[in-house]
Amino acid sequence: MDGPLGQLLVAERFGVEVPTFQGEGPSCGHPAIFIRLSRCNLTCESCDTKETWDWSQFKPQEVSTRESVPDLLAWALQSPVELVVITGGEPLIQQRNLVPLVRRLLEAGRRVEFETNGTFMPDPALLVDGVRFNVSPKLASFGMDEAKSIVPSVLRAFAASERAAFKFVASSVADIDRIAELVDRHGLAPVWVMPEGTTAEAITATARELADAVAARHWYFTTRLHVLAFADARGR
Repeated sequence: MDGPLGQLLVAERFGVEVPTFQGEGPSCGHPAIFIRLSRCNLTCESCDTKETWDWSQFKPQEVSTRESVPDLLAWALQSPVELVVITGGEPLIQQRNLVPLVRRLLEAGRRVEFETNGTFMPDPALLVDGVRFNVSPKLASFGMDEAKSIVPSVLRAFAASERAAFKFVASSVADIDRIAELVDRHGLAPVWVMPEGTTAEAITATARELADAVAARHWYFTTRLHVLAFADARGR
């Protein structure tokens, strides 16, 4: 669903005016700036960014804007921070128009991480040095039909690229067993597990429930630092 060439549908961008961190996954704790793109192909019940796709609750013209690649680049390069996180929604819906933005960010010495649900095959132009993908397949427990959210060919392509980490949101030990099935079936590695929750209390409780099961499989474990540090405030 790419828009006019050179433009992107943006829900929000943050981290330049008020500094923040990458809150999840392999780069958790790294200073980062964020470009959150609008629109998603999934409709997860537990989604915490429904303003990017749920038009029963939000009006798209009120929660998204079209921004040019030069404008987004100029905004990003105001910050000395190296890491630019492109998230959503589902950013790879607009990946054709992301290619020039990513190329220019890399030329400026930045590195880029995509947060993606793993249902879109990545453009080969994005599979380059300086770009990583945090692939987060959505389980049934997250409120999504896995027939739509688990796309084996795409997961295997990401695994083969060696530019991806697989980050699963889990709310129970049963989810850990389901993740193990997907990991074994599709050859996914490295694997990160993140406890579901939008409050510090919920994340802590779920982390304690999951920790032994994750450790037993020798996977990585990540928190949601932005929730713990900033109480899940918008734009942090």
